Amino acid sequence: MKIVKYVLSICFVALAVYSCAQDDDNTDFVNSIQAPTNISANVVVTQDNTGLVTITPLGEGVTTYVIGFGDGSDNSDDINPGSSVNHTYEEGTYEATITANGLNGLSTTVTQQIVVSFQAPENLMVTIENDTAISRQVNVTASADFALSYEVDFGQSGSDPIMGNIEDTVSFMYDAAGTYTITVTAFSAAVETVSYTEDFEVTEILAPLSNAPIPPSRDAGDVVSIFSDVYSNVTLNELPTVWSSTNFSATTIDGNNVWLLSSLDFLGMVTNYDIGEDVSTMEKMHIDYWVPSGATNGLLVKIVNTVDGGEAEQSLGTTVSGSWQSIELDMTGFDDGDLANKNKITQLLIDSDGVSDVVYIDNFYFYKAPSNTPEGLEGTWRMASVAGSLGVGPGVGDISWFPCDDACVTERACYFDDTYTFGSDGSFSNDLGAESWIEPWQGGGDACGVPVAPHDGSNPATYTYNEAGGTVTLNGIGAYLGLAKANNQGELPDVAVPGSVTYNVAFTGANSIDLYIESGAGVFWQYKMVRESAISNPLAGTWLMASESGSLGVGPAVGDISWFPCDDPCVAERACYFDDTYVFGADGSFSNNLGAESWIEPWQGGGDACGTPVAPHDGSNTATYLYDEGAGTVTLNGIGAYLGLAKANNQGELPDVAVPTSITYNLTFVDANTITVYVESGAGVFWQYKLVKQ
Repeated sequence: MKIVKYVLSICFVALAVYSCAQDDDNTDFVNSIQAPTNISANVVVTQDNTGLVTITPLGEGVTTYVIGFGDGSDNSDDINPGSSVNHTYEEGTYEATITANGLNGLSTTVTQQIVVSFQAPENLMVTIENDTAISRQVNVTASADFALSYEVDFGQSGSDPIMGNIEDTVSFMYDAAGTYTITVTAFSAAVETVSYTEDFEVTEILAPLSNAPIPPSRDAGDVVSIFSDVYSNVTLNELPTVWSSTNFSATTIDGNNVWLLSSLDFLGMVTNYDIGEDVSTMEKMHIDYWVPSGATNGLLVKIVNTVDGGEAEQSLGTTVSGSWQSIELDMTGFDDGDLANKNKITQLLIDSDGVSDVVYIDNFYFYKAPSNTPEGLEGTWRMASVAGSLGVGPGVGDISWFPCDDACVTERACYFDDTYTFGSDGSFSNDLGAESWIEPWQGGGDACGVPVAPHDGSNPATYTYNEAGGTVTLNGIGAYLGLAKANNQGELPDVAVPGSVTYNVAFTGANSIDLYIESGAGVFWQYKMVRESAISNPLAGTWLMASESGSLGVGPAVGDISWFPCDDPCVAERACYFDDTYVFGADGSFSNNLGAESWIEPWQGGGDACGTPVAPHDGSNTATYLYDEGAGTVTLNGIGAYLGLAKANNQGELPDVAVPTSITYNLTFVDANTITVYVESGAGVFWQYKLVKQ
């Protein structure tokens, strides 16, 4: 039993000392840190009738813990993460409190029941289940009268038993599927214990449980699709080729077509041997793959030109198992082979470094930046708060079946303040605030209520505006205009929630539009919207590292750069680094401009000194960015693109990990011309930067 409450306390002395020591540093990161989360305790009682209990507090974002034992005794002293405290109880039931303190004074307190009984456990009930989402993981839950904790011996050679609180779940991942003898032992404060043993079959998940992410809508001229349900695919004259070394099967997951490759050495496919497929203008290659948990074989893609000659290959990077992985490769990566050109690609191969038992493939295509850059709709829109702005009828211009009149607009004020934001980077978002109009099919009562997923703006979405065709397509589960229920297939809940919705749109003024959608034969939902504001991208422009002490550093937490604080001598020594620029284009492009020299580290072949920039971190590759103001993140897409330091990325630090194709940074605006940025490049390793706009 856990009761959670969040406590905001102000540690005057601690914060005063911190602010004095960090006068030159921005502390917005500290202020933004949330209260500690996932607070609990592992409680183990000694089986000797003494009542001696060992309490190990657990949690995330914690600097110290304090335990209230619940028996009238004094609270514990501060307990550091990973440490325990011993306490002797009389027989009885106690409500202990665990208070977890964070870096900036926020704390979280939970209450956990501790039962100390000198009676042996009775009525042991055990549930053993294979995890439905994680391959070869088994979850055990046990309950027993008078018991405080239990231990699970999962029966795998070399593994240690795992202790858990009674009624909590204990999990274990096996090295291999098979049948194992699992023993569960329940403990109270008594010497006697009670056990349960079962021979249990551990299973392996050998197929994805859901589909890969839906690709965004693209104009036909911007994509060459080999295999995807979203785009028109090129004709493959041979799939698989007779010389392929794999078992190939075309199958489906929830109605979506995928390829299943088993015993994969390599899969070959042929477009045509006459002229091939022209991918010379494409900028990226995309492919989604899924392999079972534990699979480590590397995967590669090869393109071949048998007309003019040559081939080139790229790795998909370090294999990540157990979930769909969306891989984006820069087409310049195919320049390293002996490929004559990319105008006549006749063969494509999906290769494995060693034989892969199971590989699923989806959304294999080449693409370039939209030639039809979104424009015209950019900005934040609302439904016009006038009679007739919302309605449905048998034809465009006719809303006689349901014309929302003045009374309707007033009653639905919580709906008419919802916003629909079209970003200049092609992103789209619904912002419903705390309330919107919730209909019965959503579990509401045709009244204002809390927004309901997936139509609550929680999922990412994009849009494509076809000005000539007079349409706008939203891509993303739950994204909508006007009413969530009306889509191209029909009306919810009578049809499945779509991955994309296309509306007809016409401008009636510079900041007003009429939209309609036919959600069934002769059923036209119609909306009038007005633009509230135009989007301005605050990142657009040229930035550089602030030439001041503390603008570059690394430490164990956000706001702490104690491991390496770049001070004034450091800034002066690295002048060739502090003049590097980071350029965010208004069109979504990004570039690093390092000039003739930058600071080159040993892993790059330098000597921790100024030197010639080293590829790919020299600004030579094309890159783009996506700024998510709501999430406070910016993602750079492109091999070698980076902010701050080239080595720090989401997977770790170079050269210990592969060069990533994208990096996501957390970003906060201090003011219009100053940002603080950090990236966690390993558990508890936070590289932090302060940049200023030129």
